[in-house]
Amino acid sequence: MIGERRAAILSLIIDYYIKTGEPLGSKSLCEMLPYSISSATIRNEMALLSTMGYLEQRHTSGGRVPSKAAYRYYVDNLMDAERLTDYEKQRIAEALSTNASDPERLLADAAKLLSELTGCAAFYSTVKDSLDCVQGVELIPAGNSKVMLVMLTLGGKIKSSVVTLSCPFDDELKKLFYSFTHEYFVGTPLDEIDLSFIQSAAPALGLRVFDMLPLLSSLCSLCREAADGSLMVTGETKLLSQTELGSSVYNLLMLLAGKEKLENLLTRFAKANIKQTLMLGDENPVYELKNTAMAIARFDYNNSQIATLGIIGSLRVDYRTILPRVDYIIKLVRNYLKEGGIKYE
Repeated sequence: MIGERRAAILSLIIDYYIKTGEPLGSKSLCEMLPYSISSATIRNEMALLSTMGYLEQRHTSGGRVPSKAAYRYYVDNLMDAERLTDYEKQRIAEALSTNASDPERLLADAAKLLSELTGCAAFYSTVKDSLDCVQGVELIPAGNSKVMLVMLTLGGKIKSSVVTLSCPFDDELKKLFYSFTHEYFVGTPLDEIDLSFIQSAAPALGLRVFDMLPLLSSLCSLCREAADGSLMVTGETKLLSQTELGSSVYNLLMLLAGKEKLENLLTRFAKANIKQTLMLGDENPVYELKNTAMAIARFDYNNSQIATLGIIGSLRVDYRTILPRVDYIIKLVRNYLKEGGIKYE
């Protein structure tokens, strides 16, 4: 702990810097503190805070601004979090309830909402599960020799595509398709389903193998898509308005566009079995994230499925308003994934 007076000074400096992007001078601090104190005493306290690593002077002629360590101390000890109103909670719950029964769509909705409410880039990812398998397949007529193929996995993933058939979609073809997929696909791990798998099972279709081929090829593609983990990033351009990122924003945007390094980081986080964390500055293990604040949460659902959700912004984000909203959205998503939804509180 740094003492009550220094904590009050540091809190005012950080709040002011977050709001304006400018350092706060000793004379202004005198007027803002609730008790009488001289400018000389404040300057001494600021010098001590600098020695302790909480303030830094980026230019010889510039004032002191918060360091990366200061933001961590602020979030953990000084921040006065803004409470959400009942109306805000209701709006968030309504936005997330639309796709509450579809995990990936729910996570996508949550990421978009996070970006909208925080002004940061947001993301969600799902981690590849080698044990996930096909639970069921459905065909829905779409007219003009077209059908919609819908596949559901045991892990709750829903994938679909529209398939154009080379023959009429009659009861005989429908019955054969369901019999064949139940025998060879249902219960089979997604990783095992590929073109060679289909070729080995094709003789069971006899003369109708060519009629069935468009459906089986599409189903194979859906299985491959569902087998892989996914990563969606939204709101990347919002980072361009966070001027304190400086030239580092371009490396950050390249990281988000390339996805591989971020996906690896999120997979490591998911497998570390940490429910939720906020990584500030150098706490981030990836170089491109060293000037950012990254909030991230892990979710377990549908037996062995794992997902992550979070935001990335500059270190100068408004923590007191952003973090309560991030926490509430994470809380709702966690409950929707586990219990099928809750009412706002």
